[in-house]
Amino acid sequence: MNNTEPCGVICIDKPQDFTSFDIVTLARKAIGTRRIGHGGTLDPMAVGVLPLFIGRAAKTVDLLPDSRKQYKAGFRLGAESDTEDVWGNVIETSLAAVSLGELEKALSMFVGEIDQIPPMYSAVKIQGRRLYDIARSGQVVERPSRRVTVSDIKILDYDEDTRRGELLIDCSKGTYIRTLIADIGKTLGTGGIMTSLVRTRSAGFLLSDCITLDELKALSPDEIKSRLIPTERSFSGCREEKLDDMQARLFINGTIPTALAARLGENELVRIKDRDERFLGLIRTDEKRAAGTVYLEVTASAEG
Repeated sequence: MNNTEPCGVICIDKPQDFTSFDIVTLARKAIGTRRIGHGGTLDPMAVGVLPLFIGRAAKTVDLLPDSRKQYKAGFRLGAESDTEDVWGNVIETSLAAVSLGELEKALSMFVGEIDQIPPMYSAVKIQGRRLYDIARSGQVVERPSRRVTVSDIKILDYDEDTRRGELLIDCSKGTYIRTLIADIGKTLGTGGIMTSLVRTRSAGFLLSDCITLDELKALSPDEIKSRLIPTERSFSGCREEKLDDMQARLFINGTIPTALAARLGENELVRIKDRDERFLGLIRTDEKRAAGTVYLEVTASAEG
């Protein structure tokens, strides 16, 4: 293992026309490591918060306790498109008026747990094929619905004359915002398409935590390393366990101290620290209190 490999999080304000994988590829070159994970895919037309988990921190992506997302989404009522957004082909239009009150009533129907059918132009796989590949071949296939949670929808702006506006949406991961807007439009009887999308929160990180792609490219690997956000921040809401010197050595070498194991609960994610408050790693237990997943922030070789 490369003991000098950086470890932590850097958040990118993803620009339009880049895929999330494009950003990862550029970050690998800028930082000098292949081990990079990200906190939630953004479509190419979307912009905003894309947390990158660098080095050993990439292993924590599947452990993240905060999977909530927040978006600012522009929309236009009175149209439907094959991609459910302004970048697709318009297939239906309506001149029906929609008042602010009618919009507010429709939005209230989409707060809570809802079922969504993934759009044809998405990365969801059906029988081993990506839906967007099927859609590009001119086909439409049945897609099973998915259960997602929309915690809140606020109207930031709405013009009754143009039927254009902007929403602030808090939701669970896996929520398709363009599908949400399309479904809201169907409920109103006019159709609806997404006109812009900015992710303002992901994995607990905000736009204020981000740097631009140009800023990333301008930094040296050492400068990037100095600006990494500690991995622990993503898990600050988890319970903490502190180990003495002997227990810490056992943990660093991959052994769960007996005394620590006895204090773990069922289905629990716990932060592990030494007596000097240094973050050592994480333990996630299963329903039998067994340590099903262990993430080490500090390795034995790094300490030796």
